[in-house]
Amino acid sequence: MAFESKSSVAVAPFAAPAAPAEYTPRPASFVADSDADAGIPRLESFRFHSAILPEPDDRAVLVYLPREYYDAPNRSFPVFYLHDGQNLFDEATAYIPGHPWFAHTTADRMAQEGLTEPVILVGIANTGLRRMAEYTPTRDPKLGGGEGHLYGRSLLEELKPFIDSTFRTLPDPANTALGGSSLGGLISLYLGFEHPEAFGKIAALSPSLWWDHRSLLNRIESDLSSTPRPDLRIWLDMGTEEGARHVRDTELLVRLLERHGWRTHADLAYLRASGATHSEDSWAARFDQVLQFLFPAR
Repeated sequence: MAFESKSSVAVAPFAAPAAPAEYTPRPASFVADSDADAGIPRLESFRFHSAILPEPDDRAVLVYLPREYYDAPNRSFPVFYLHDGQNLFDEATAYIPGHPWFAHTTADRMAQEGLTEPVILVGIANTGLRRMAEYTPTRDPKLGGGEGHLYGRSLLEELKPFIDSTFRTLPDPANTALGGSSLGGLISLYLGFEHPEAFGKIAALSPSLWWDHRSLLNRIESDLSSTPRPDLRIWLDMGTEEGARHVRDTELLVRLLERHGWRTHADLAYLRASGATHSEDSWAARFDQVLQFLFPAR
């Protein structure tokens, strides 16, 4: 299966980084990857090549369909896009083998218990060395990075159109979430505030707000002071064992959002996770709460 990306989403101008001399750009494509069978029912795998990102190699995109997708063939479903996709489902591909989020079993259980609506989970794998560049919105003086706008363009212009045209989705922002942990939480916040016309729900687990001297905090505060508040439903959390500075930064963002009209338990949730560390196990343990806040049963 191949897909040529066509975008209907307006994005800001950008300066594309120089591609390696040996790299010849090729069109965006999605190819079903039968060799990546993890033995998980209803999990479909694709090899995704982006024409926007300078990374020449393909990356995995994993799509987990709820049971109801097959039981109700005329029904469409909300979509939750998640970064670091290799950590979501498969024990073998997790950053620490044997310790994925088990996002699929959690989503199935929550829907079966009537606590959430069924949701399509889309995991976008990172590419290792380029993860920091893609998951950061600005360039840090010491660490580099700052290609988050390109990664966002790839999601908007290539991935989301493919998902919406291939599966029965509810494509509007009220039914589209974006989330991740650590730098994945940082880029989710950035893209949510940049593109609320595409992503109406944001999950930032242990977000790396420290990046580039807390530049995203400053940008959000500046934007909210000069432009109308975007219609975003936001989940934020931080573990108490991740460091007092990171807890403080996250709570600064919570107070900032509250000053600009977000309401706790309505369109804003914050969890200060007692005893939780900066780890896949900790994020997996609270993924059920993330789902219940973003996709409550109707």
